[in-house]
Amino acid sequence: MSEHEAGPIKGLPENAYTELKEGEEYHPIMSPNKVYPEVNFRSVFTGLLMSIIFSAAAAYLGLKIGQVFEAAIPIAIIAVGMSTLSKRKNALGENVIIQSIGASSGVIVAGAIFTLPALYIMKLEAQFYQVFLSSLFGGFLGILFLIPFRKYFVSDMHGKYPFPEATATTEVLVSGEKGGSQARLLLVAGLIGGLYDFIIATFGWWSEVFTSRVIPAGELLADKAKIVFKMNIGAAVTGLGYIVGLKYSAIICAGSFLSWYVLIPIVYHFADGQTIPVGANIAHLLKDMSAEEIFRNYVRQIGIGGIAMAGVIGIIRSSSIIKDAFGLAVKEIFSKKIVSAQVKRTQRDLPMSIIAIGIVVTAILLFVFFHFGVVHDIRLALIGLAIVMVIAFLFTTVAANAIAIVGTNPVSGMTLMTLILSSLILVSVGLKGTAGMVTALIIGGVVCTALSMAGGFITDLKIGYWMGTSPYKQQSWKFVGTILSAATVGGVIIILNKTYGFSGPNAMVAPQANAMAAVIGPMMSGQPAPWLLYGAGAFLALILTMLGVPALAFALGMFIPLELNTPLLVGGLIAHYVGTRSKDEKLNKARKERGTLIASGFIAGGALMGVISAVLRYAGINVVNQQWVESHAAEGVAIVMFAVLCIYMIWETLRAKKEVE
Repeated sequence: MSEHEAGPIKGLPENAYTELKEGEEYHPIMSPNKVYPEVNFRSVFTGLLMSIIFSAAAAYLGLKIGQVFEAAIPIAIIAVGMSTLSKRKNALGENVIIQSIGASSGVIVAGAIFTLPALYIMKLEAQFYQVFLSSLFGGFLGILFLIPFRKYFVSDMHGKYPFPEATATTEVLVSGEKGGSQARLLLVAGLIGGLYDFIIATFGWWSEVFTSRVIPAGELLADKAKIVFKMNIGAAVTGLGYIVGLKYSAIICAGSFLSWYVLIPIVYHFADGQTIPVGANIAHLLKDMSAEEIFRNYVRQIGIGGIAMAGVIGIIRSSSIIKDAFGLAVKEIFSKKIVSAQVKRTQRDLPMSIIAIGIVVTAILLFVFFHFGVVHDIRLALIGLAIVMVIAFLFTTVAANAIAIVGTNPVSGMTLMTLILSSLILVSVGLKGTAGMVTALIIGGVVCTALSMAGGFITDLKIGYWMGTSPYKQQSWKFVGTILSAATVGGVIIILNKTYGFSGPNAMVAPQANAMAAVIGPMMSGQPAPWLLYGAGAFLALILTMLGVPALAFALGMFIPLELNTPLLVGGLIAHYVGTRSKDEKLNKARKERGTLIASGFIAGGALMGVISAVLRYAGINVVNQQWVESHAAEGVAIVMFAVLCIYMIWETLRAKKEVE
C-alpha cells in the first residue's frame, strides 16, 4: 500500500507497556503492511540540524554540571511542533527519524566530554582531529555492536523493561500527532529557563551556587566540622532532576550526602594527628584543607571504585544476553536462506553481513587512527584496538540494559574501568608518561562514546518499535547524525577550554573528566594510585547491590560535587509532588506530562543560552562583577530567584487538565 492509504493515528495500543500473553502480538501504531513517509529531505535535514544544535547545548551543560541530558525528548517536541505548525499530515514516521538522527547529539557528547577534557586538565594538548575521530569511530562501533541486540531488547523483552526515556518520548510523539499545544508550552518554558540561566552566566545578577556559608552558623560549621550545604540554582539542572524523578535523584543525593556529611567529617576528625601530607600530588595537611579539598583528594576516589565495580556487576548480569545475541548474529551471517523479503518492514534490520563488514572497516580505520594519530607504533596501535573492541562489545549490553531499566546510562563508570584496565595494560608493555596518558584517554574516549551510543540508540529503536518505524532506516541514518555530532562536539570542547578551562577557579566543572584525570595521572606517572580507596568503593557497591540499591547511581552521587546533585533532588521532589497531589490518577498523569514539557524546556533553553553565553565570553564580552557574584548577598538573591523558578514550575504544571476521551 502507498503512504496515502495510511489512516489517522489513534494512539498507542493497550498492550504497548504490558507483557504479552501466550500467542498475543503487539501491533504498532503504523501498520507493518502500509508505507508511511519516513526518510525524506524534511526529516533528514531537520534531524541533522537538531544534532548540531543539541550537540553544542549538551556539551556545554555536561561540562558545566556533569550531567548530559538526553536530547530525545526536546527534539521530539520540536519535531511535533514543526509538523503541527505546518499542518503536515502523517508526520509520525518523519518525526521518529528526526528524533533518531538528532538524538545522536547527547550520546556523542557524553562519550567525548567524560574523557577528552582530561587531556586539557592534565596540561596535554588535544587536537581537533583526535576529539573528532575518537567520537566518530566510537559512535560507529556503538551502532554496529547494538544492532544484533535490537530484537532482544525491544521485542523479546516487550513489557518487561520500562524504558522510561523512550516512553516519555513516545508519548510526546503520539500526543503531538493527535494534536495539542505542547510546542507553545515548551517554547515559553525554554525562554524562561534560557533567560534565567543566561542572566546568571552573562550578567551575574545573582550567584550560581547557594551555600550554607551565607549565614554565620553555616560558616562556622564549614570551618570547624567541614560540614557544608551547596546547591546549584540553575534552571537546566533542576529540569533534569524532574525528568530523572524522585527515586533516582534521591539515590544520587544519598551518595553525595554520604560523601559530604559522613566521610568528609570522619576524615577531618583525624586532622590533628596528621604530621605529613598523605596521597599522590597532595601538598597540604588535613587541618589546612577545606571540605571541598578533602572531597577532591580522598572521598571522591571511593566513588570512583564504586562506579567501576557497578560496571563489573552489570557485565556479569548480562553475560547470557551477550552469548545469545552473538549466536543469532553468526547464524544469520552464515545461513543460506534468503529471508529479507519475507521479513516485515517493522522488523527488518540492516543485514548482519553489512554489520560484520562495518565492524571490520571501522576496526581498520581505528587502527590507522591509533597508529598515525596517537601512538605511532604498530604494536601499541594493535593493543589499543584490542582493548577498544573487547571492552566496547562486552559493555554494550550493560549500557542498553541500564537505559531499558532506569533510563540512565552508567557510561562514566564503565569508562573509568576501561581507563584503569587500559592504563595497566599500556604500562605493562612499556608505554608510560605523557604518551601513555594521551593514549589511554583516547582509548577511553572511543569506548565511552561507543557505550554511550549503544545506550542511547536502544531508546531510539524502542520508540521506533512502538511506533512502527522501519528499523533499517533508523540504523542507516544514525551514522550521518553521528558524523555531524562528532564534528560539533570537537569544536565546542576546544572553544570552552579556551574560554573557561576545565580546572582551577571559575572553570567548567567537568566532574567526570576530572575523575578520569585523577585516575590516570598517578598510574601513568609512576605514582601510587589510591587502591585502598578504590577498593573501599568497590566493596560499598557490592554491599549496595546486596541490599537492592542501584550501586551505580549511588556511586555517581559520591564523586559528582554536592552542588550539582542537590538541585536534582529538588526537581525530583517537584515531580513527585505534582504527580501525586490528586486522587485522580488521570489528572496526576496529565500534570506529570505537562511538567516533563516544562522541564524539557528548562533543559533545552538553559543549555542553549549557556552556549551563547560561552561564545560571548569567548569573544571578550563579559559584564559579570566577580566581587558581587561571590558575595553572600548575591547568594541570598539566588535562593529567592530559585524559589520563584520552582514556584512557577509547580504552578504551571498544576494547571494541566486531564485528557477528555
